[in-house]
Amino acid sequence: MFDTSPSVEPAPQLSLEDYRRYGRQMILDGFGLEGQLKLHQASVVIVGAGGLGCPALQYLAAAGVGTIGVIDHDVVEMSNLQRQVLHTEARVGIPKALSAAEAIRQLNSHVKVNPVTIALTAENALELLAPYDLILDCTDNLPTRYLLSDTAVQLGKPLVSGAAQQFEGQLCTYNLPLKDDCEKNEEARRGPCFRCLFPKPPAPELAGSCEELGVLGAVTGVVGNLQALEAIKILTGLHDGKPSLLMFSALGMPPFRSVKLRAKRATCPACGIEGAKVGKIEETDYVAFCGGGRPDWVAKGLVEGTRDSRIRAKELKSALDHAERRPRILDVRSRTEFGICHIPGSMNVPIKELLANPSSAGLGAGSADGDELYVVCRLGNDSQVAVDAMRSAGKTGVVKDLVGGLQAWAREVDKSFPIY
Repeated sequence: MFDTSPSVEPAPQLSLEDYRRYGRQMILDGFGLEGQLKLHQASVVIVGAGGLGCPALQYLAAAGVGTIGVIDHDVVEMSNLQRQVLHTEARVGIPKALSAAEAIRQLNSHVKVNPVTIALTAENALELLAPYDLILDCTDNLPTRYLLSDTAVQLGKPLVSGAAQQFEGQLCTYNLPLKDDCEKNEEARRGPCFRCLFPKPPAPELAGSCEELGVLGAVTGVVGNLQALEAIKILTGLHDGKPSLLMFSALGMPPFRSVKLRAKRATCPACGIEGAKVGKIEETDYVAFCGGGRPDWVAKGLVEGTRDSRIRAKELKSALDHAERRPRILDVRSRTEFGICHIPGSMNVPIKELLANPSSAGLGAGSADGDELYVVCRLGNDSQVAVDAMRSAGKTGVVKDLVGGLQAWAREVDKSFPIY
């Protein structure tokens, strides 16, 4: 005989509106009401509301993650809008965390958003990240990556890390809980951390940025969306628990390649179970560990130098206008950048080609070795290197470079000259 008495079930924690909003993902096998409730009860913090953080935030909020933290101390700039899709022209100049929070509220008013407009530091990382279940690294600098990884290990939380530059990106989850490991030791049941894979950081000058190297906005969108997807899989229990590094190339075919990660290093100072440990996070100088801060290329390009080595923009304009024999201008930017904009009459020899043969650089048709030669680049850094190389190779006569590069030319001489 069947028991036809009504079963007593816990009341659902979703509103009728939520059923309509999230129905398309709730009907997925393996997701269901249980998965939606897990998202509803979950909390995620995104560090960096830029090219990666914006799409990640957008899709986490749309999926119904209950509480989202946004940490970013920067403000919205016009150059951000090409890839940072939550920000708008109307919000240029306001903190990115507040701009992103406003966009999230407009998308899903049921999500609790906690914007933080101060920088994440070794002193505040544990306090700011501890309340959340999962951390997303959407930053673009190495000291913060090491800080986030060490903090995630100490707090016992997964860290979903993304990176994007030029046409390429990558995704990796550090400190990932493993499903196929029978070890009882909690430390041993997690995947490697960032330090396991990169024990020593590269020199700061070798770690380029999007400002220097460029990035396609859609590439940051792909990686940011993948970070959101990874977070959703972890929070709902859909992740296979196998650490891997996913690499993406917008111009590659196939565009994705996955590399299985080895187990954590037993001697890793952050997450290993042997050897010396990293000191207290709040007492660690992550910038010093990474060899110093990222170079300020704008400031370096504005260094005055000596009168026989550098020339200011207005002085160069005067030399071009009044010299009996027009000086030659050598532009050492890439051919792509030269094609965007250049001073009329200048010739282009990319810095890499010039350094390979500096003795012949700047000697185009009709030129003589003793002619005045002025070297320009975007900010005034590569041009200094070029002048030093040519002089070392025996170049004679006037050989100077432009202080501040073509950005200084645009500011001080030609207001119509593009700045990019």
